Amino acid sequence: MLVDGKWSGDWHPVQAKDKKGGFVRQDSQFRSFVTPTGEGGFKAEAGRYHLYVALICPWASRTLAARKLKGLVDVISVSIIEPELGAEGWRFAEGADEVNHARYMYEIYTAADAHYSGRATVPVLWDKQTRSIVNNESADILRMFNSGFGDLAKNRIDLYPEHLRPAIDALNAAIYPKLNNGVYRCGFATTQVAYEEAYHEVFAMLDELEERLASGPFLFGDELTEADIRLFVTLVRFDAAYYGLFKANKRRIVDYPNLNAYLTRLLAISAFRETVNISHIKRGYYSVKSLNPIGIVPLGPDGIDLDGTGL
Repeated sequence: MLVDGKWSGDWHPVQAKDKKGGFVRQDSQFRSFVTPTGEGGFKAEAGRYHLYVALICPWASRTLAARKLKGLVDVISVSIIEPELGAEGWRFAEGADEVNHARYMYEIYTAADAHYSGRATVPVLWDKQTRSIVNNESADILRMFNSGFGDLAKNRIDLYPEHLRPAIDALNAAIYPKLNNGVYRCGFATTQVAYEEAYHEVFAMLDELEERLASGPFLFGDELTEADIRLFVTLVRFDAAYYGLFKANKRRIVDYPNLNAYLTRLLAISAFRETVNISHIKRGYYSVKSLNPIGIVPLGPDGIDLDGTGL
């Protein structure tokens, strides 16, 4: 991680833990907004903003799906990081960052704040005009892509419709700690107690969602919302990474009839399918040395064979 703008020590997935030995995720520090008028600090303009992502990362993939669903591909450019996590964290392939010409993701953070302390995470929304980070919180970027670019968005789909906002917020607040972050709490737990607590919450939430999806194609009936994006990115990684590597191994998604059918429906939508790269996902997660010191990447599971570019 970075300490006062300097890289300090080798990258490790667990930077903080609670009293039980549970994984604690770092809060995002850049929280400005792009809006049509610029009142959030940054004005929506075509070609001004750049998105940094990793295809392994569920949080980053949220933003890629929203970018495609809203028709913002020609408005917001993208750089994709290499999937493997090394001693200095996320790394770019040669020439992959055409905006800042960085070699490591942490260089993007120090370009925005020379004294930044914390982890260099993705996604990052970068402003080419001011040469600064607008936001590095995926939930914020998801909302920005839905409404912050106004008429620059080609598609009129509303991922956060006003009449569903309280219900979407409530469902997100339930799914995030128990499932989206719950799988990480399983994988990166440092005590048996913390692991078991996270494990039970993961599968309690999956059971609840299996029941919910018995009555409609999406989480809110016929309406596709940001809640579907947020759930999708976890489900599509579950069997390939979380089930084995993260020890979330009670059941696979393929073992849930309704959840598996739901995942299949979402994968039939190009904006979802094209942001999934199973090779990147497996190579990335299985490069975490604290969990897989030998570095062998499994060949399975069968059933999901996607190689989307994310672009």
